[in-house]
Amino acid sequence: MCFKKIKNMKVNFNKTPDNLIPAIIQDNETKNVLMLGYMNQEALDQTLATNKVTFFSRTKNRLWTKGEESGNFLELISIKEDCDNDTLLVKVKPVGPTCHTGSDTCWQEANNQNFGFLSKLENTIATRKANADAEKSYVASLFAKGINKIAQKVGEEAVEVVIEAKDNNNDLFLSESADLLFHYLILLQAKGFELKDVVEVLKGREK
Repeated sequence: MCFKKIKNMKVNFNKTPDNLIPAIIQDNETKNVLMLGYMNQEALDQTLATNKVTFFSRTKNRLWTKGEESGNFLELISIKEDCDNDTLLVKVKPVGPTCHTGSDTCWQEANNQNFGFLSKLENTIATRKANADAEKSYVASLFAKGINKIAQKVGEEAVEVVIEAKDNNNDLFLSESADLLFHYLILLQAKGFELKDVVEVLKGREK
């Protein structure tokens, strides 16, 4: 459902001579920006009526529903105007790649889920696993010792978290929690998975 129905929106199409305003397209799940298009009133009306994002194409000089030829539609999740009422934020569920080049985004970037620092940490773990010297890198040494050792470390850290949870030292509790999470990320990669795979399982359980 849209955040605002069209009757409640106060979009100002009159700020430009061609009555077009920018529409920023964002993946509702990953939060990545996929593309930038332009809408007039008719394009906005059609987007809301069909739940498929429609732009006014300046090249074609007509309304253009994204995916009308390729099948790579942008299914509408929500839409709202900015504080100046002259730009739209359109959250979507993309069906296939967004860019005509076949890329996920028009910036030639992969539309991957990003978990901020945890994603950065996963990348570091992957790099150490692939390239680091087991004698100099703790992470590399764990991978070298195998899945049993990594699983053992996760178990040990889990016990430490439980112990600290029953105490009143919040700093120690958070420190042990960080150790557990760190070693769990290592275990995931040892099993050939990433955090995003666990998130997908959790999403499947959402009611």
